[in-house]
Amino acid sequence: MKNKPELAQKLADKTAVIGIIGLGYVGLPLAIAFAKSGYKVLGFDTQSKKANLVNKGQSYIDDISSKELVAVSPKRLQATADMERLNEPDVICICVPTPLSKSREPDLSHVIHASKDIAKCLQKGQLVILESTTYPGTTKEVVLPALEKSGLKAGRDFYLAYSPERVDPGNKKYGIKNTPKVVGGIEKASTELAVLLYSQVADTVIPVSSMAVAEMTKIFENTFRHVNIALVNEIAQLCEKMGISVWEVIDTASTKPFGYMPFYPGPGVGGHCIPLDPSYLASKAKEYDFSTRFIELAGEINTRMPHYVTSRIMEALDSRGKALKGAKVLVLGVAYKKDVADTRESPALKLTQLLDAKGAIIKYNDPYIPSITLGKNVLKSVELNEENMSRADCTVIGTAHTSYNINKIVKASKLVFDCRGVTRGISGNNIVRLGE
Repeated sequence: MKNKPELAQKLADKTAVIGIIGLGYVGLPLAIAFAKSGYKVLGFDTQSKKANLVNKGQSYIDDISSKELVAVSPKRLQATADMERLNEPDVICICVPTPLSKSREPDLSHVIHASKDIAKCLQKGQLVILESTTYPGTTKEVVLPALEKSGLKAGRDFYLAYSPERVDPGNKKYGIKNTPKVVGGIEKASTELAVLLYSQVADTVIPVSSMAVAEMTKIFENTFRHVNIALVNEIAQLCEKMGISVWEVIDTASTKPFGYMPFYPGPGVGGHCIPLDPSYLASKAKEYDFSTRFIELAGEINTRMPHYVTSRIMEALDSRGKALKGAKVLVLGVAYKKDVADTRESPALKLTQLLDAKGAIIKYNDPYIPSITLGKNVLKSVELNEENMSRADCTVIGTAHTSYNINKIVKASKLVFDCRGVTRGISGNNIVRLGE
């Protein structure tokens, strides 16, 4: 394609304009990374509120401080809800959500809408990259046909690639720069340009042979975690029946320097990846008359965990002469993982909802989540003090935020049900742990 040298040069000398569609947990950090590296970045989001906050330098994402945003906005980073401006960037990265439908089938509506918006403005020589996690074949089967309705052809008039996001919210050790970036293009030139682009913000960029390989790589990473978490959740239930501490077993197994890596049990799985992505692969497999039995079984185990934990809490209260119905339960942490303000698919929130449905009188504390909805009621996070803990019949550690003083919690509470194993090393007749 004759425009290749021009785009490659613009990427190399950083005169290219980078467009990011979707300014969420994936898109906003990526936009800031490109802006910091010297590019002019134009962010797109259908929510004008987000675009306005970006332009004002006000962050709405945990991992991005407003100070960090102010450093690049609006000089190098601007945001808009006007999709007609998609003709301005030289590169467009699609970072939109890929949730599941109510029937647990892949919902690609955001990807489809973004692709259609790009097609209306697509320019010769533009590079389009999908980053949203999805099943193998999405870029070729969904994005490509939508873009080519513009009359332009991929590999001849524009470039197309897939590069999976590898964002881990709350991770202080790994970010965009030191997490290897995988890229696969529709042909060689697209791959090379994507490698050149991401080399500006990531220390390591790994080209693969196709977009499908890149898509499968991402979904396999999350399926690997999903299956192993299900395994340890099942082992935790068995250990409880056998009178063995699953936490001691995991710690001991972790002393082996090869052939093992630790996974930990909990009230289920949550977030924007693990509970959803394996379902994308399982759904795609049906087209090939293939049953992903491991994935489906893992889904059943992990989905059942909040119900299992609810029954364990009920038993713990019953052994102390207290019914769950009418019991005062204080839940600590409803985010899907520690130290993030995100309740997407949160197992701790699901657990809280189940306890509420069983008739427990719920209070909760989460320093990151100011309010939650339980049925028709909106609850506000209560102060974590001795009075609230001592009044509760059971304190449930649903998400172990690092700000929690576990020793004080155990000391002040009548009964502690620990879903996360953070009371290990603390002795007390008022402690009941998952997996023991």
